[in-house]
Amino acid sequence: MSRQRTILVVDDEPQIRRFLRTGLGVQGFEVIEADSGAEALRLAPTSRADLVVLDLQLGDMDGLDVLRRLREWSWLPVFVLSVRDREADKVKALELGADDYMTKPFGAAEFVARVNALIRRIPEIAAQPKFAVGALSIDMARRQVFLGETEVKLSPKEYKLLQFLARHAGKVATHQQMLNEVWGPGHSEDAHYLRIFMRKLRNKIETDATRPRYIVTELGVGYRLLAPDQYDAAS
Repeated sequence: MSRQRTILVVDDEPQIRRFLRTGLGVQGFEVIEADSGAEALRLAPTSRADLVVLDLQLGDMDGLDVLRRLREWSWLPVFVLSVRDREADKVKALELGADDYMTKPFGAAEFVARVNALIRRIPEIAAQPKFAVGALSIDMARRQVFLGETEVKLSPKEYKLLQFLARHAGKVATHQQMLNEVWGPGHSEDAHYLRIFMRKLRNKIETDATRPRYIVTELGVGYRLLAPDQYDAAS
C-alpha cells in the first residue's frame, strides 16, 4: 500500500490554513502547516512533504523569496495560492519554479483537482535535500559539501555548478544548460567560464582531477555527475 501523501501549507491566515486542512484532509492528505516563510523553510527539509501550497503574502517575507530558497535545493512541486492576480506576478512565480498558480478567492473543488493533478505527476519519493554518491555528499538545505567526514569549501559558483549537476544526477547536462543556470542567459556562449570552474571543482572533489570519478565529461556535449548506481558500476 502506498504511503499517505503529505502537503505543507504555508499561509499566515489561520482561517485559510484551517479551510485547506479540512479540504485536503477529506481527500486523504496529511497536512503540515507553516504560518511564516521562516517556518516553511525550517520544515521543508525534514517534513518529507510531497507538495507545498504557498501563499505569497506572508508576514515575515515575500513568498517569492521562499520559493527561490526552496529551489536552491529541492524540486518538489510548489502550488502558489495568492491574492496577487497580475499576470506579471504569475509569470515571475512560474519562472522561479512554481508548478501551478491559483488566485484567491478560489473554488475548493478546482483547487483539490489541481493538487491531485500535480501529485499524479510526481514520483513516489519527492526531491530530498541531500545527495550522496561514493564519498561525496551534498546537503543542499545547508549548502554544505563533504568528502567523507571532511567539509569541502566551494565558491558560490562552484557550489551552484555542483548543485545543478546533483539535481540532474545520472543525466547529461549540456554546456548551454549549465552556463544559463550558473552564469545566466547572457553567458550561453562563454564556454571558457565553464571549463575554468569545472577544473576548479574537480580539483576539490576528485582524488585525481585528470581521471574524474564523480563528474565525467561527455565529449562535445557537457558533463554528467554519476548517480549512485552508475558510480558503483564504474568502481
